[in-house]
Amino acid sequence: MVEKKQERISIFIDGSNLYYSLKDLGVSKINFQKLVDLLKKDRLLVSVFYYNASLDISIDKKKYWEQQKFFDALRIIPGFNVVLARMRKHEREGKFEFQVKGDDVYLAIDLVSGAYENLYDIALIVSGDEDFVPAIRKVQKLGKKVENIYFCTTSSNYLKKTCNSSFCINKKIANSLELKNKNKSRHCPKTIPGNILIL
Repeated sequence: MVEKKQERISIFIDGSNLYYSLKDLGVSKINFQKLVDLLKKDRLLVSVFYYNASLDISIDKKKYWEQQKFFDALRIIPGFNVVLARMRKHEREGKFEFQVKGDDVYLAIDLVSGAYENLYDIALIVSGDEDFVPAIRKVQKLGKKVENIYFCTTSSNYLKKTCNSSFCINKKIANSLELKNKNKSRHCPKTIPGNILIL
């Protein structure tokens, strides 16, 4: 009898989407290792990519270094890759706003290149951004499967329908991933805002 080959997975996390989705559920800190284990199941984890951007150190040094420590803590987790895009700053009504730019492009490139290089069998995309649909269709043509890990408040039906399967992280699941202050450690970093900040 031929032994069934273990499926290889790569996880692609839209950092800012994750942060605001968790915030909508009332969760500010999660254990990322628990999140990975939840999504991995009995499959072989090849890599995890987390996309975000560094905050502006000239605006708030404390927040900047807190975020850098968070990124360093993520890098400790086996297989974790932190991919940093650009933080765009612009002024509106006398206040500075910051927005991550290019993170979706980096994710799409890693998704497609990983499929071409046959680095995974299944890609798990943690996001509700339907802009990834063209890249997803491309990797599906290359014989790869794609799962959409989504939150009810930030989901896209178009994205879910395009993917081969989907999984919702609801409030109960998010609470089970929540990191309490007393259990906080370097290996269980908290989530840090990464999309639009008004200072």
